[in-house]
Amino acid sequence: MTPNAKTEEIRQHGVKGVYYAGNWLDIEDCDGVFQNVEKSCSGCDFQDACPRSRSRKVAAKDDDTYDVVIIGAGCIGAAIARELSRYKISVLWVEAGDDVSQGATKGNSGIVHAGYDDKPGSNRAKYCWKGNQMFAALDKELRFGYQTNGSLVLAFKEADKKVLNNLLKRGKTNGVQNLRIVERAELLRMEPHVHPDAIAALYSPDAGNVIPYEVLSRFQFYASENAVDNGVELRIRRQVMDIQNKDKGHMMVTLKYWEPEDYVRAIAQAGKATVFNFAMYAVGATTVAHFFVTKGSAHKQNEKYHLAVLCFLWILSKLVPFIFPNAATSKVDRSIPLCHLVDQASPPVGTGGGHPVSVPDMLVGGSGGPRPMQGKIVSTEKIKTKFVVNCAGGAADEIARLVGDDSFNIKPRLGDYILLNRNQGYLAKHTLFPCPDPKLGKGVLVQTTLWGNLILGPTARDVGNEEARKMSSAAVQEYILAKCKQLVPGFDPRETFHAFCGARAKSDRGDWIIEHSKNDARMIHVAGIDSPGLAGSPAIALDVIEMLRKAGLTTETNQSFNPNRAPIVIPKVGMKGLKMGPVGKFDSDGSNMEQMAANVVCKCEKVTELEIVRAIRRSLPIDSSQGIRKRTRAGMGHCQGDPENYNCEARVRAIIARENGVPIEHVGGRPWPATSTLSQRWINEKEKQHLVDCMNVE
Repeated sequence: MTPNAKTEEIRQHGVKGVYYAGNWLDIEDCDGVFQNVEKSCSGCDFQDACPRSRSRKVAAKDDDTYDVVIIGAGCIGAAIARELSRYKISVLWVEAGDDVSQGATKGNSGIVHAGYDDKPGSNRAKYCWKGNQMFAALDKELRFGYQTNGSLVLAFKEADKKVLNNLLKRGKTNGVQNLRIVERAELLRMEPHVHPDAIAALYSPDAGNVIPYEVLSRFQFYASENAVDNGVELRIRRQVMDIQNKDKGHMMVTLKYWEPEDYVRAIAQAGKATVFNFAMYAVGATTVAHFFVTKGSAHKQNEKYHLAVLCFLWILSKLVPFIFPNAATSKVDRSIPLCHLVDQASPPVGTGGGHPVSVPDMLVGGSGGPRPMQGKIVSTEKIKTKFVVNCAGGAADEIARLVGDDSFNIKPRLGDYILLNRNQGYLAKHTLFPCPDPKLGKGVLVQTTLWGNLILGPTARDVGNEEARKMSSAAVQEYILAKCKQLVPGFDPRETFHAFCGARAKSDRGDWIIEHSKNDARMIHVAGIDSPGLAGSPAIALDVIEMLRKAGLTTETNQSFNPNRAPIVIPKVGMKGLKMGPVGKFDSDGSNMEQMAANVVCKCEKVTELEIVRAIRRSLPIDSSQGIRKRTRAGMGHCQGDPENYNCEARVRAIIARENGVPIEHVGGRPWPATSTLSQRWINEKEKQHLVDCMNVE
């Protein structure tokens, strides 16, 4: 079977249809559901771009206080923020990274687990199945793309079948429905490419799949946008440094607002240049005024003097860029052709020079956190609030200690993944697991994503274990490929085009922590939410709202709340209506909707200029190509933004600069290597052969 034939066998979200509310929807049925829905959805009017590092709306009350501050913009924070936006509550949502979904959330499988392997009586068991059953309805409102593809836990020997039966019983205890054991013959009909040694599997048809890798899911982005549309205020690049008991009714939260060093330097230089230009203007104006009031025989001499001064000032004005290097102006002319901005963009980074993101940095924003971005504090903000919800993921224990609460510790566990091209996606229809390890849990998986790629992993490297933490990239790759080969032996590791890692926020209690702080009941901890946290997130949010109510929060219904959110990505049929060409050929100035809708910016994923502009003009601040990459997939295809292919990263940065009205130097690019185990962004033949060798290690 040829690769093209294999590709045709799998469905790709956004290509000839979409996954909607768990099922596939053909493109002819998308009208009014996934297309042309703007009139009934929130936040879809074409607004100006957001201010830098914050949403447009300020939610503070007249006395400059808030009802609730949410710390952490991962999937848990997003679910809670959206639920709070249903009520007339002033909510401030803060994130230490440079975008939502920058911590543990972005390095994830994207699986909506059913909950059959969670310990009965645990918080995981309490929330997983309940949350799983909420996802179809959530997708009808937010349209993030959700597929109930089901999961299979594979058995390879008789002892494994006993494990499957135990999982079946545990699942039923947890309330999970529709579970059953399938024997070998049925298993091979369901998954013809599974390892031939498999003899049975536990089948959970309710397990689901959202958009995984790099970003946990479009669910999180759309929930975030919907929350902000309905009144929540978001501030990014804010680190919580202190929390004090202001009085009996309020807490004082101190935030340090940071920006990348290059941006801070450019703004400072621009400020100096502005002062310098103003001084030259003042001197020039004074010179001209003096010229007109000068009389008598000295007129000719004064005329030469004034002319010399004005010439000197003109020369100085031309030297401003040299006197103040990097003095980027605060606005750019929208009439500047996009191709000129692309020419000004620095080339994408992808070979050498970079350093992997450290584990501490992964816990507070990853590659978009303050240290990797060489962040500089630009201001301190004091926030007065009645309640604080601690959803800080890997930093949740540090936030707890700010109020003297040392009741738990976060012990991160690293999970590494490898991503293969779409021509490998035919190999798995369900999410495939081995029998779980007693200590490490579910283990590796093989899964086809909603976009048709094959994803392999993750590892389970406890940071507290030095040997596991310091595993080499080669050892990580060898582990994933060898383990996944035992599930599906036929994948081709040469089709790898991306790899990444996430840090799961495991707690030392061994379960999710959802409770009031022992030191201050006005703080609610939602901490240690590792797998299956995505599945449980909407159910957790409901209980957090109830906890806040019982603690005294007044929840008057927000009558203007709109639960619906229009998608950014537009379903397509091949190249129908699209135009691909070099930079400048089909680009618009941002005002011609038809031209933007046709102009393809990312060739691999067929992302249009209009889709990028829509994302920028929505409710969340975007000032980097990474923000667009996670929302539209521009640059996330098999060429990984190769400038020799279509140079989409530079094109995206240029569009952001134009839409935000800022110099292109203010627009961030994709860092490298971030958390990748690959030696370079554009994998070569030598590394492909290395992956083949890793897979063949016995």
